[in-house]
Amino acid sequence: MEHTQRQGVGVRPRPVRFDLRLGQATGTAKNPEVQTMKVLVACEYSGAVRDAFARLGHDAWSCDLMPSESKGNHLAGDVRPLLREQWAWDLIIAFPPCTYLCSSGMHWTVRGLRDPQLTEDALDLVRTLMDADCPRIALENPIGCISSRIRKPDQIIQPWQFGHPESKTTCLWLKNLPPLIPTNVLTKPESGRWENQTPSGQNKLGPSKDRWKIRSKTYQGIADAMAAQWSVSASSSPAIANPAPIAENLFAWAAMNTTQSASV
Repeated sequence: MEHTQRQGVGVRPRPVRFDLRLGQATGTAKNPEVQTMKVLVACEYSGAVRDAFARLGHDAWSCDLMPSESKGNHLAGDVRPLLREQWAWDLIIAFPPCTYLCSSGMHWTVRGLRDPQLTEDALDLVRTLMDADCPRIALENPIGCISSRIRKPDQIIQPWQFGHPESKTTCLWLKNLPPLIPTNVLTKPESGRWENQTPSGQNKLGPSKDRWKIRSKTYQGIADAMAAQWSVSASSSPAIANPAPIAENLFAWAAMNTTQSASV
Protein backbone atom coordinates (compact mmCIF):
# COMPACT_ATOMS: atom_id res chain seq x y z
CA MET A 1 0.00 0.00 0.00
CA GLU A 2 3.00 2.25 -0.26
CA HIS A 3 2.31 3.83 -3.67
CA THR A 4 5.22 6.28 -3.41
CA GLN A 5 7.63 5.38 -6.18
CA ARG A 6 6.58 7.39 -9.20
CA GLN A 7 9.00 5.97 -11.73
CA GLY A 8 8.16 6.97 -15.28
CA VAL A 9 4.98 8.68 -14.06
CA GLY A 10 5.74 12.32 -14.71
CA VAL A 11 8.73 12.37 -12.33
CA ARG A 12 12.35 12.45 -13.38
CA PRO A 13 14.74 9.80 -12.00
CA ARG A 14 16.67 11.04 -8.99
CA PRO A 15 20.43 10.59 -8.54
CA VAL A 16 21.18 7.17 -7.12
CA ARG A 17 21.80 6.93 -3.38
CA PHE A 18 23.13 3.84 -1.72
CA ASP A 19 20.89 3.38 1.29
CA LEU A 20 22.15 -0.06 2.25
CA ARG A 21 21.66 -0.04 5.99
CA LEU A 22 22.58 -3.64 6.36
CA GLY A 23 21.99 -4.20 10.07
CA GLN A 24 19.91 -7.23 10.96
CA ALA A 25 16.24 -6.53 11.56
CA THR A 26 15.08 -7.47 15.03
CA GLY A 27 14.04 -11.08 15.47
CA THR A 28 15.64 -12.49 12.31
CA ALA A 29 16.02 -16.08 13.46
CA LYS A 30 15.47 -18.41 10.51
CA ASN A 31 12.63 -20.87 10.44
CA PRO A 32 14.33 -24.16 9.52
CA GLU A 33 11.12 -25.39 7.87
CA VAL A 34 10.98 -22.49 5.41
CA GLN A 35 13.14 -22.25 2.29
CA THR A 36 15.16 -19.03 2.31
CA MET A 37 14.19 -16.73 -0.56
CA LYS A 38 15.54 -13.62 -2.22
CA VAL A 39 12.65 -11.17 -1.94
CA LEU A 40 12.24 -7.79 -3.63
CA VAL A 41 9.61 -5.42 -2.26
CA ALA A 42 9.19 -2.88 -5.05
CA CYS A 43 8.05 0.70 -4.42
CA GLU A 44 8.25 0.41 -0.63
CA TYR A 45 9.88 3.03 1.59
CA SER A 46 8.52 1.99 5.00
CA GLY A 47 10.21 -1.41 5.19
CA ALA A 48 7.09 -3.02 6.66
CA VAL A 49 6.85 -5.92 4.18
CA ARG A 50 10.61 -6.19 3.72
CA ASP A 51 11.16 -6.51 7.46
CA ALA A 52 8.36 -9.06 7.85
CA PHE A 53 10.21 -11.35 5.42
CA ALA A 54 13.60 -10.54 6.98
CA ARG A 55 12.33 -11.63 10.39
CA LEU A 56 11.71 -15.08 8.90
CA GLY A 57 15.30 -15.24 7.67
CA HIS A 58 14.83 -14.28 4.03
CA ASP A 59 17.24 -12.11 2.02
CA ALA A 60 14.69 -9.32 1.67
CA TRP A 61 15.23 -5.97 -0.03
CA SER A 62 13.03 -2.95 -0.63
CA CYS A 63 13.42 -0.41 -3.43
CA ASP A 64 11.96 3.06 -3.85
CA LEU A 65 13.01 6.51 -5.01
CA MET A 66 12.71 7.52 -1.36
CA PRO A 67 15.13 6.30 1.33
CA SER A 68 13.90 3.67 3.74
CA GLU A 69 12.27 4.80 6.98
CA SER A 70 13.61 1.81 8.86
CA LYS A 71 16.97 0.06 9.13
CA GLY A 72 17.36 -2.74 6.60
CA ASN A 73 18.32 -3.66 3.04
CA HIS A 74 17.09 -0.82 0.83
CA LEU A 75 17.96 0.34 -2.68
CA ALA A 76 17.09 4.00 -3.32
CA GLY A 77 16.56 4.33 -7.05
CA ASP A 78 14.72 3.03 -10.10
CA VAL A 79 13.27 -0.43 -9.52
CA ARG A 80 13.03 -1.42 -13.18
CA PRO A 81 16.66 -2.57 -13.65
CA LEU A 82 16.16 -4.86 -10.65
CA LEU A 83 13.50 -6.85 -12.52
CA ARG A 84 15.93 -8.50 -14.92
CA GLU A 85 16.85 -12.17 -14.88
CA GLN A 86 20.34 -11.63 -13.46
CA TRP A 87 18.90 -10.67 -10.08
CA ALA A 88 17.16 -14.03 -9.76
CA TRP A 89 14.51 -13.00 -7.25
CA ASP A 90 12.40 -15.80 -5.79
CA LEU A 91 9.54 -13.43 -4.99
CA ILE A 92 8.60 -9.88 -5.95
CA ILE A 93 5.92 -7.95 -4.07
CA ALA A 94 5.10 -4.65 -5.76
CA PHE A 95 3.26 -1.56 -4.56
CA PRO A 96 3.14 0.68 -7.68
CA PRO A 97 1.93 4.26 -7.12
CA CYS A 98 -1.85 4.49 -7.22
CA THR A 99 -2.20 8.24 -7.75
CA TYR A 100 -3.03 7.91 -11.45
CA LEU A 101 -4.62 4.45 -11.23
CA CYS A 102 -7.17 4.40 -8.41
CA SER A 103 -10.86 5.09 -8.99
CA SER A 104 -10.92 7.81 -6.34
CA GLY A 105 -8.52 9.94 -8.37
CA MET A 106 -9.55 9.11 -11.94
CA HIS A 107 -12.22 11.84 -11.94
CA TRP A 108 -9.42 14.39 -12.38
CA THR A 109 -8.46 12.69 -15.66
CA VAL A 110 -12.05 12.15 -16.81
CA ARG A 111 -12.83 15.84 -16.25
CA GLY A 112 -9.80 16.90 -18.28
CA LEU A 113 -7.98 18.32 -15.25
CA ARG A 114 -5.03 15.94 -15.50
CA ASP A 115 -2.88 14.70 -18.38
CA PRO A 116 -4.19 11.20 -19.30
CA GLN A 117 -0.63 10.21 -20.22
CA LEU A 118 0.14 10.04 -16.50
CA THR A 119 -2.26 7.11 -16.22
CA GLU A 120 -0.74 5.45 -19.29
CA ASP A 121 2.74 5.78 -17.76
CA ALA A 122 1.49 4.33 -14.48
CA LEU A 123 -0.07 1.37 -16.30
CA ASP A 124 3.21 0.79 -18.15
CA LEU A 125 4.99 0.46 -14.80
CA VAL A 126 2.33 -2.00 -13.61
CA ARG A 127 2.81 -4.12 -16.74
CA THR A 128 6.59 -4.04 -16.27
CA LEU A 129 6.24 -5.27 -12.70
CA MET A 130 3.75 -7.97 -13.64
CA ASP A 131 6.00 -9.18 -16.48
CA ALA A 132 9.18 -9.29 -14.37
CA ASP A 133 11.38 -12.36 -14.74
CA CYS A 134 10.41 -13.92 -11.42
CA PRO A 135 8.55 -17.15 -10.57
CA ARG A 136 6.32 -15.54 -7.93
CA ILE A 137 4.85 -12.04 -8.09
CA ALA A 138 2.27 -10.16 -6.05
CA LEU A 139 1.09 -6.67 -7.02
CA GLU A 140 -1.05 -4.53 -4.73
CA ASN A 141 -3.25 -1.52 -5.55
CA PRO A 142 -6.64 -0.04 -4.65
CA ILE A 143 -9.65 -0.52 -6.90
CA GLY A 144 -8.94 1.30 -10.15
CA CYS A 145 -8.15 1.04 -13.83
CA ILE A 146 -5.74 -1.91 -13.54
CA SER A 147 -8.85 -4.10 -13.37
CA SER A 148 -10.34 -2.68 -16.57
CA ARG A 149 -7.17 -2.02 -18.54
CA ILE A 150 -5.02 -5.06 -17.66
CA ARG A 151 -6.96 -7.73 -15.74
CA LYS A 152 -9.14 -8.19 -12.69
CA PRO A 153 -7.43 -8.91 -9.35
CA ASP A 154 -7.08 -12.40 -7.94
CA GLN A 155 -8.10 -11.29 -4.46
CA ILE A 156 -9.58 -8.31 -2.62
CA ILE A 157 -8.70 -7.91 1.06
CA GLN A 158 -9.45 -5.53 3.94
CA PRO A 159 -7.31 -4.53 6.96
CA TRP A 160 -10.08 -5.71 9.31
CA GLN A 161 -9.43 -9.27 8.09
CA PHE A 162 -5.92 -9.04 9.53
CA GLY A 163 -6.49 -7.51 12.95
CA HIS A 164 -6.82 -3.79 12.11
CA PRO A 165 -10.19 -2.14 12.86
CA GLU A 166 -10.04 -0.11 9.66
CA SER A 167 -11.38 -0.29 6.12
CA LYS A 168 -9.32 -0.02 2.93
CA THR A 169 -10.32 -2.08 -0.11
CA THR A 170 -7.10 -3.57 -1.43
CA CYS A 171 -6.64 -5.63 -4.60
CA LEU A 172 -3.97 -8.28 -5.14
CA TRP A 173 -2.79 -9.60 -8.50
CA LEU A 174 -0.97 -12.89 -7.95
CA LYS A 175 1.40 -15.06 -9.97
CA ASN A 176 2.10 -18.54 -8.56
CA LEU A 177 1.01 -17.43 -5.10
CA PRO A 178 -2.09 -18.43 -3.13
CA PRO A 179 -4.64 -15.85 -1.95
CA LEU A 180 -4.00 -14.63 1.58
CA ILE A 181 -5.96 -16.32 4.33
CA PRO A 182 -7.42 -13.83 6.85
CA THR A 183 -5.59 -14.12 10.15
CA ASN A 184 -7.77 -12.11 12.54
CA VAL A 185 -11.22 -11.12 11.29
CA LEU A 186 -12.73 -8.32 13.38
CA THR A 187 -16.40 -7.56 13.90
CA LYS A 188 -17.62 -4.21 12.67
CA PRO A 189 -18.24 -1.78 15.55
CA GLU A 190 -21.80 -1.07 16.68
CA SER A 191 -21.47 2.40 15.18
CA GLY A 192 -21.58 0.77 11.75
CA ARG A 193 -18.26 2.22 10.65
CA TRP A 194 -14.60 1.34 11.08
CA GLU A 195 -12.19 3.48 13.09
CA ASN A 196 -10.82 5.28 10.03
CA GLN A 197 -14.24 6.16 8.61
CA THR A 198 -16.50 9.18 8.88
CA PRO A 199 -20.28 8.67 9.30
CA SER A 200 -20.56 8.83 5.48
CA GLY A 201 -17.95 6.11 5.06
CA GLN A 202 -15.10 8.31 3.84
CA ASN A 203 -11.60 8.24 5.29
CA LYS A 204 -11.56 10.63 8.24
CA LEU A 205 -7.85 11.47 8.09
CA GLY A 206 -7.66 15.24 7.73
CA PRO A 207 -5.58 17.13 5.16
CA SER A 208 -1.86 17.37 5.93
CA LYS A 209 1.47 17.19 4.15
CA ASP A 210 1.91 13.61 5.40
CA ARG A 211 -1.62 12.38 4.67
CA TRP A 212 -0.52 10.42 1.58
CA LYS A 213 2.32 8.84 3.55
CA ILE A 214 0.11 7.74 6.44
CA ARG A 215 -2.55 6.28 4.13
CA SER A 216 -0.03 4.48 1.93
CA LYS A 217 1.79 2.47 4.60
CA THR A 218 1.12 -1.26 4.56
CA TYR A 219 -0.79 -2.57 7.58
CA GLN A 220 1.44 -4.73 9.74
CA GLY A 221 -1.09 -7.56 9.92
CA ILE A 222 -1.15 -7.78 6.13
CA ALA A 223 2.65 -7.59 5.88
CA ASP A 224 3.02 -10.42 8.41
CA ALA A 225 0.45 -12.56 6.58
CA MET A 226 2.28 -12.09 3.28
CA ALA A 227 5.58 -13.15 4.83
CA ALA A 228 4.25 -16.13 6.77
CA GLN A 229 1.88 -17.56 4.17
CA TRP A 230 3.91 -16.96 1.03
CA SER A 231 7.05 -18.31 2.68
CA VAL A 232 5.27 -21.61 3.28
CA SER A 233 3.86 -21.62 -0.25
CA ALA A 234 7.30 -21.02 -1.81
CA SER A 235 8.86 -23.78 0.29
CA SER A 236 6.58 -26.31 -1.36
CA SER A 237 7.73 -25.35 -4.88
CA PRO A 238 11.12 -25.72 -6.62
CA ALA A 239 13.90 -23.34 -5.67
CA ILE A 240 15.10 -20.78 -8.17
CA ALA A 241 17.93 -21.95 -10.43
CA ASN A 242 20.31 -19.00 -9.96
CA PRO A 243 21.41 -18.55 -6.31
CA ALA A 244 23.70 -15.54 -6.95
CA PRO A 245 23.76 -13.21 -3.92
CA ILE A 246 22.15 -9.81 -4.28
CA ALA A 247 25.38 -7.93 -3.52
CA GLU A 248 27.00 -9.12 -6.76
CA ASN A 249 24.56 -7.01 -8.80
CA LEU A 250 24.53 -3.85 -6.66
CA PHE A 251 27.27 -1.92 -8.40
CA ALA A 252 25.86 -2.59 -11.88
CA TRP A 253 22.46 -1.34 -10.67
CA ALA A 254 24.02 1.77 -9.10
CA ALA A 255 25.98 2.57 -12.26
CA MET A 256 22.82 2.29 -14.36
CA ASN A 257 20.85 4.59 -12.06
CA THR A 258 23.64 7.15 -12.02
CA THR A 259 23.84 7.13 -15.83
CA GLN A 260 20.08 7.59 -16.20
CA SER A 261 20.03 10.46 -13.71
CA ALA A 262 22.92 12.25 -15.41
CA SER A 263 21.21 12.06 -18.79
CA VAL A 264 17.99 13.76 -17.66
